[in-house]
Amino acid sequence: MGPRKALVRRWKALGYSQERLAQDLGVDTTTVGRWGRGQGEPQAYIRPKLAKRLQLTLPELDELLKPETPEPVILPAVRKAQGVLVRRTASDNDLGTGDLDEMIRREFLGLLTVTGTLAALPITSEAVPADHPLTASANHEVAAYTAMNSHLWQIFALAKTKRTVLPMVQSHARYVADTLATVRTEHERQQLCAVVGDLFQLAGEIHFDSNNYTDAAQSYTLAASAGREARNPDLSACALTRHAFVSIYENRPRDAASLLVAAAETAKRGDRQLSTRHWVAAVQAEVFASLGDLSACKRALDRAEEVHELSGPVQNGGWLRFDGSRLAEERGTCYVRLGRLDLAELSLTDALGQPMSMRRRGSVLAELATIGIQKRNIDQLVSYASQAVDLAAQTKSGYVVRKLEGLQVQLQSLPSDGRVTALNDQITALSVNA
Repeated sequence: MGPRKALVRRWKALGYSQERLAQDLGVDTTTVGRWGRGQGEPQAYIRPKLAKRLQLTLPELDELLKPETPEPVILPAVRKAQGVLVRRTASDNDLGTGDLDEMIRREFLGLLTVTGTLAALPITSEAVPADHPLTASANHEVAAYTAMNSHLWQIFALAKTKRTVLPMVQSHARYVADTLATVRTEHERQQLCAVVGDLFQLAGEIHFDSNNYTDAAQSYTLAASAGREARNPDLSACALTRHAFVSIYENRPRDAASLLVAAAETAKRGDRQLSTRHWVAAVQAEVFASLGDLSACKRALDRAEEVHELSGPVQNGGWLRFDGSRLAEERGTCYVRLGRLDLAELSLTDALGQPMSMRRRGSVLAELATIGIQKRNIDQLVSYASQAVDLAAQTKSGYVVRKLEGLQVQLQSLPSDGRVTALNDQITALSVNA
């Protein structure tokens, strides 16, 4: 089946990239890519939304989805040079992803591949003595890179729009990759792998917030591997836990459960004074809630609560940020999934009274709006959802938009009401402009 060039040209003409269209439709970027290449078709429930995005009737969309005559595929030549990433020339096969965000994404994924390969390479040169000037220089570079990672996490935490941090992360990753290509000792390689594991967890967070789940998963996979190479179980366990969130938000709780089992086992070998294993338990609780297992969910939440028994610094503000302060909202999310609305509302209302980021507040408000739908309380729904819409518009957080889109699906179950109709239109506009 040949590529559907007419379909691709249509979304390009309307200003969509493959990634942006996937975000608006709530599907993976690779899914839209398969549609454009003629390797699959949108499912029935997606077609009306796709037709609306492309400003087509359903029959007109069906015409664009018809298979075309296959054309010969010509693969571009690939030039290889040590430490140099060669970018491919854009063409129709790029499926309309030539905008700035997509260019940054492509470069970053290429850099991720290069960095992952370098992190896995063994040291073949002779060991450098501990007192050698090169060793002192390497230690200085590692310290500088670690400090920069910490600085980038702070910028990420404060940024209203998380995706704006990605170019800075990408630039920093290039320097780390260049240094990885010249490491001389196993110790230096382990230290740099720890830097990589930290940096690419941040990259994954940025992609996750933009609903770029495929890119987030790739970043987390490299981060987990780098953590193993660095012999840092906590670093690796946190990356696996973040990877599990991708499966959770793609409605694959059993896949998430498998990742979290691996994360929990890895965390057992980590620092007992850190909160890693408690964070794993908190995320496991959400998975058990998705699977409808109330008892297992409560046990996991109780294990997570034990973080309050730890003394001293339990997190580092970067790849490990769990200190138990979010447990109220996490309990609320679990109870919403389990249908325990009274318990959920108590926890989420309590969470709203605590200091939190705009992104987290938007998520909590969306959960409270969901409770309003389930209780058929339109006043509660509109009040909380409108606040969430405002925060999503300010932060441009794909994470909050995705929650609101899930809320939007449930609006259809409500009786006709002008306020609900207006809210539905607001969420649609937010999805288009996200």
